Amino acid sequence: MKLRQCVFVCKDLESSAKELCETLGIEIAYRDPGVGKWGLANVVCPTGNDFLEIVSPIQPGTSASRYIERRKGDGGYMVILQVPDAVKERERVTALGVRAVEKKDLAEYKYTHFHPSDTAGVLLSIDQTIAPAGVDPALWWPPAAKDWLPHARSNVTNGLAGVEIQAADPDAAAALWSKILNRPVEGDIIRLDDDGEIRFVPIADGRGPGVSAFDVRVVDRERVLKAAHKHHNPESTHIPASPTQIELCGCRINLV
Repeated sequence: MKLRQCVFVCKDLESSAKELCETLGIEIAYRDPGVGKWGLANVVCPTGNDFLEIVSPIQPGTSASRYIERRKGDGGYMVILQVPDAVKERERVTALGVRAVEKKDLAEYKYTHFHPSDTAGVLLSIDQTIAPAGVDPALWWPPAAKDWLPHARSNVTNGLAGVEIQAADPDAAAALWSKILNRPVEGDIIRLDDDGEIRFVPIADGRGPGVSAFDVRVVDRERVLKAAHKHHNPESTHIPASPTQIELCGCRINLV
């Protein structure tokens, strides 16, 4: 079970994507027309062989727009985990009473989205990919389409390392996710493969339960910090750039 993609939700897709890419040294690989069925537009940006995505409402009344309203602005939205057998995980998780709100079973890609109300305020997706013959399974990621690799950059940032979820009761949220993921909790941390982790912390920013931070592996820290300072608005209440943490798209980014 690996953390493969983290998703922000933002009101202004283009300006948010520009800031994200310039700060983390990445670029847009794909815009998925399929997200239009949920009233969204998006960009998918690889960092190493992992992915950061921004979704943005393009019509009123979407679940994403309600999420922005509930959490008082842009922020972390969705966590996508990659597993060997997504259908098996779906059956196990739904048996716990966690509702599946979207699912797809294709020959080369299977996923399930689970209801945020059942997952401590976070939209969780558990995905499986089946690479076609002759394709490296590590490089087959349909949410970024087939031609993402030429857009992958790893000289500034190089992959995802974790997710921080804030909750009114972090212990209860951690216990819930432990059941959902079928993994133990170690001091409010659930360990994933490839040294990834999901942490649970108290609510400290008044924005309610949900994603509070993403961890991104950093290669050129100074470049990231310089770009973060360039984009920082001193009149905002957002956290300014520090040696270990910046803010992008309304979400804290830990540089690890």
